[in-house]
Amino acid sequence: MIRTVAMLVFWVLAAPVAALIGFPWTFITGNVNLLYRMFMFGAWNGVRLTGVRVQTVGLDKLDPARTYIFMSNHVSNIDPPITIPLIPKRSSVMVKKELFRYPILGRAMRMGSLVPVDRGNRDAGIESVRAASQVVQQGINMTIYVEGHRSFDGKLLPFKKGPFYLAMECGAPVVPITIVGTHDVMPKGRFAIKRGTVTVIFHPPIEPKDFGSRECLMEKVRAVIDSGLPEEHRSAPTATT
Repeated sequence: MIRTVAMLVFWVLAAPVAALIGFPWTFITGNVNLLYRMFMFGAWNGVRLTGVRVQTVGLDKLDPARTYIFMSNHVSNIDPPITIPLIPKRSSVMVKKELFRYPILGRAMRMGSLVPVDRGNRDAGIESVRAASQVVQQGINMTIYVEGHRSFDGKLLPFKKGPFYLAMECGAPVVPITIVGTHDVMPKGRFAIKRGTVTVIFHPPIEPKDFGSRECLMEKVRAVIDSGLPEEHRSAPTATT
């Protein structure tokens, strides 16, 4: 609990720095890079204060000059502050549309090319996919937690279809990510973070053009993410006849 509070205090103390330096610089220059780096620095170092240590697999095999769509499993609130700072170059994410209503924050998120999403509105979801495609075409990575919600037991939930519409539409390579360990250090429903090691596996990129349909692409990405999970969290093998 003490480590969790330390992380939150660190983030609270870092917020005024972003407010006094990062936001004005971004609005004056029109360049969001400094603010993005400040947020990534705060996210990464806040998690380190909790005693969580992170190791990566496969990150060195990615080409930092390419633009990817990263698709990850999701089991904990600390998944984003662990994974997104690891990603080469800047990455966009999809966030709740309500956050865009806050004047300063909303403007900064738009400048950062974050994509608003309304999960309860199908038409709005299609519009979010189009907006995300435009972001990727600008050379900005996209990071998506493809289950849409956190898993209680560490096993994969059903995947949302939108990310695969996006991948097929813009043709950017998909990098499946398997996060292992956050289910133990901070499972869904628990506030306190305990010390431990988290492994983030960056699997080899998958080219959407090699698949005839989004369903086939979804099956492949799911199988790859699932393969990196501990055996007790993997999906049961499909019976064959």
